[in-house]
Amino acid sequence: MDRLKKKIDLGSQIQIKFITKQEIYAVPEFPFAVDAKIQCENLNKLVNELLKEKLSDDNGVVKKVDFDFLVNGELLRTPLDIHLSHKNVSSESNVVIEYMEATPSPEPMDCLIHDDWVSAIHSMGSWIITGCYDNSIHIWTNKGKHKTGISGHSGPVKAVQWISISNDSATFVSGSQDQSIRVWDWDIKKGTTNCLQIGRGHERSVECISVSPDSTRFATGGWDTMLKIWSSDPNYEPADKPAKKLKSETKIMPPIMTLKGHKENISSVQFINNSDLITASWDHTIKHWDGEIGGIKTEIVGNKSFFNHDYSDLNGSVIACSSDRHIRLYDLRSKEGSLVKGTYSSHTQWVTTVRWSKSEEYQFVSGGYDNQMKLWDTRSSKVPLFELTGHEEKVMCSDWSNQKLILSGGADNTVRIFKNKNVKTN
Repeated sequence: MDRLKKKIDLGSQIQIKFITKQEIYAVPEFPFAVDAKIQCENLNKLVNELLKEKLSDDNGVVKKVDFDFLVNGELLRTPLDIHLSHKNVSSESNVVIEYMEATPSPEPMDCLIHDDWVSAIHSMGSWIITGCYDNSIHIWTNKGKHKTGISGHSGPVKAVQWISISNDSATFVSGSQDQSIRVWDWDIKKGTTNCLQIGRGHERSVECISVSPDSTRFATGGWDTMLKIWSSDPNYEPADKPAKKLKSETKIMPPIMTLKGHKENISSVQFINNSDLITASWDHTIKHWDGEIGGIKTEIVGNKSFFNHDYSDLNGSVIACSSDRHIRLYDLRSKEGSLVKGTYSSHTQWVTTVRWSKSEEYQFVSGGYDNQMKLWDTRSSKVPLFELTGHEEKVMCSDWSNQKLILSGGADNTVRIFKNKNVKTN
């Protein structure tokens, strides 16, 4: 490493070559001699100068484009010589620098005021649903208009998720510290809600919910350490045990399956397809389950309690946050080497929530006890792309199901909505 630094220090210039996958911004692939300590700002000026003719309109006005630069698989965030030293890369040969249009900063869009802590949130289509510590559920438009408040739970609502939405009606499921799960029907035209089913079976607080991609089942986890799978069909009845009804005619539904394996609270659950699930727990493990036969396929063991996780279909990886300041990236497909493929450190307190982008394979958001939401690129482990400020208390939940909107709920009784301007249109 010292020898490499000396080589870079001795030579005031480095030979670089630009490449890009974005054809509209392609420049000739011949080498340039640049200052060894060049940073992103001057690389941007250089590429924009090379693209001056392409970026000019009919009136000769030149459009400026902001670019990010990738060197040896990592976004450049320091002077080039320091980056190369950290990556153990020699500066004696041409350094290949890949450039791409930079992600624009998300734009603060709205703030949804609640009466208590916002502990659960999910977006689908034009609608947002939230769950609160005052036992209530709320439905909002994604433009920030409050449509209805729903009561029924007798404890804080810790999880909510849409099951299906049509033009006239919608169904969703909620889980609470009152140990129950409720499946609801919302008549959008009339503005009325009705509890279709109440799920009983958990012996302690329900902390998390995930609906299968085909919307036929959902899974729950909580402080009783049990993973339970339920049918979302209001007419479902097990053959050996017909469902009971309360005096109010609301059906009590039993789970389809109860899976044992965790030793502490299940903090998050996620269907990754219609049969497989991933759970994260305070017992320091992330488990991959077969939801058809009920077995554990694989297990990741950490050294801290896991607070939240999210799986990406785009890259086959799991991000997870623990009872420390760090976010870790795990590759479930890895057959050799360390399962931890990256560690992301910028939060100053516990990280409570993480969510992948549904369209950008390298991007995710995180929120924590430091009141901060951050937008990350997995190719930059120490510096997030942006800090999404606004919360005045700890962030408790987040959602990026609608790629246009980044949502977060917190102990300041608000939901913050940021508009993602990096949405590709056909």
